[in-house]
Amino acid sequence: MKYILVTGGVISGVGKGVIASSFGTLLKSCGLDVTSIKIDPYINIDAGTFSPYEHGEVYVLDDGAEVDLDLGNYERFLDVTLHRDNNITTGKIYQLVIEKERTGVYLGKTVQVVPHITDAIQEWVERVAETPLQGSSKPQVCIVELGGTIGDIEGMPFVEAFRQFQFRVKRENFCLAHVSLVPLPKATGEPKTKPTQSSVRELRGCGLSPDLIVCRSEKPIGLEVKEKISNFCHVGPDQVICIHDLNSIYHVPLLMEQNGVIEYLNERLQLNIDMSKRTKCLQQWRDLARRTETARREVSIAIVGKYTKFADSYASVVKALQHAALAANRKLVLVFIESCQLEEETLQSEPSKYHKEWQKLCESDGILVPGGFGSRGMEGKIRACQWARENRKPMLGICLGLQAAVIEFARSKLGLKDANTTEIDPNTANALVIDMPEHHTGQLGGTMRLGKRTTVFSEGPSIIRQLYGNPKSVEERHRHRYEVNPKYVPRLEEQGMRFVGTDVDKTRMEIIELSSHPYFVATQYHPEYLSRPLKPSPPFLGLILASVDRLTQYIQRGCRLSPRQLSDASSDEDESVVGLAGATKSLRSLKLPGSPKKGISNGCNGSSSTSDGEGACGGVGISNGLE
Repeated sequence: MKYILVTGGVISGVGKGVIASSFGTLLKSCGLDVTSIKIDPYINIDAGTFSPYEHGEVYVLDDGAEVDLDLGNYERFLDVTLHRDNNITTGKIYQLVIEKERTGVYLGKTVQVVPHITDAIQEWVERVAETPLQGSSKPQVCIVELGGTIGDIEGMPFVEAFRQFQFRVKRENFCLAHVSLVPLPKATGEPKTKPTQSSVRELRGCGLSPDLIVCRSEKPIGLEVKEKISNFCHVGPDQVICIHDLNSIYHVPLLMEQNGVIEYLNERLQLNIDMSKRTKCLQQWRDLARRTETARREVSIAIVGKYTKFADSYASVVKALQHAALAANRKLVLVFIESCQLEEETLQSEPSKYHKEWQKLCESDGILVPGGFGSRGMEGKIRACQWARENRKPMLGICLGLQAAVIEFARSKLGLKDANTTEIDPNTANALVIDMPEHHTGQLGGTMRLGKRTTVFSEGPSIIRQLYGNPKSVEERHRHRYEVNPKYVPRLEEQGMRFVGTDVDKTRMEIIELSSHPYFVATQYHPEYLSRPLKPSPPFLGLILASVDRLTQYIQRGCRLSPRQLSDASSDEDESVVGLAGATKSLRSLKLPGSPKKGISNGCNGSSSTSDGEGACGGVGISNGLE
């Protein structure tokens, strides 16, 4: 087993996750089986109770583990399925050691950070590294990312553990890559290496010497700067790699490959890679990166969320939209809208903000209403769903987005003006969304409906089922506590809302559609977690195609994109469609809710298919050489 440890210096958020994922991508493209581990030094057992403003989104794995968003990067880059043990936290390690102490495993000895905590860390890493991810073959390389920065007090036990670990597994099986920031102050106009020198000095003082120094910078750094870092940090010039800010993260593996990373790792870790086949290793990534550069026509998607001030709050949603946009050969333009700003209270208190946000929503090509928790901004999500429904604007709702769409439909079509969710109003007379039976009150961590579950499609025509490739069922990941109240389903269906997907017992509503709408789809599950760069999530692809008026043609072609649809070359038909789309954006023809309307409350408050159906990916056939 070979290990590559990725550490960070100077600042957090410098890009260790993408760098670690890129190491794995390079090695997997050379035919090696790769696994990965993310270490988070915080004391929490997992990320389940974090606010999105703490560490970004909470990513959910197949087994229901709530983990750091970097594991999402690993799964997307490597196209593997990770498990809860691939995420290590200080809380997990201390819980393990304390449980052993309570059961007498240490035979009355004094339990200390060294050796008991450090031994537990090393044993955990070795055990997970040997766990097969695909089939029965054991991984050959394990990428380990140590969160935080070198010098953080909470990360010191892990640093000490890896100081010991390098001798435990021998030098030829252990490589350390240190990611550091090289700032470019505007006052001087030249890159500064002192922060990197200090970071490496502190790392070496802990007993770890980097084999590779990955310099993150705003612009490319010259050979003179690399030689200076080499001279002061005890590495060769070829071991200093610059990764500057790029247009797309898909360029990062390619830039690392150009810097000779594959050759270095092959020699340093004795990987025995056949270098003669290297030119074909990353062809799919080259095609993907090229597509990010060549797509010219734009598609704008408005994300109506509660945590829009921090982009990482919706990291997987953004990535899934990017994957779908690339598949349709469109340049994605994201418009983040704070749902609170769409509410009636904002019209009274800050009318300029209210009208500005509504204008952004009206001018977008499509709308996405993502998940969330709590009452803040809920009425804004409901109003966005109503506007999308009434104006036939393509919309995708996820988790809370589905619940908002159902509540809005009940208020407008069933006349239930007090329809609500018990999460917000426990005493509502018309509880359209209720607590899940699986929810255990009192303890919040890990008590939601989590992980991969089966969704069974109902009989009858369905856009979303066709997008998946017409399977009988699909498996997607969930993260929620509340469900649509089954007793209201017949009444909702009488008015045109179709529940086209349920759980295996047909008691939990999983997917809704409006049959009279170009694309009004919402899912209780989170399809973004299984989206991959070369295999976009079907609900997201449907949203993008509907937003550019290409969904009907796509379905008619058996869920395959034609070369003309993938091309940026214009035609008379394309121009007429663009002209029509531009005309429909005119605010004169839109129902902009500048004042309270009937049916709008004034309160402020990839999937893997279980069928062998053709085209299941689901149903995304891209004839562009990416598959």
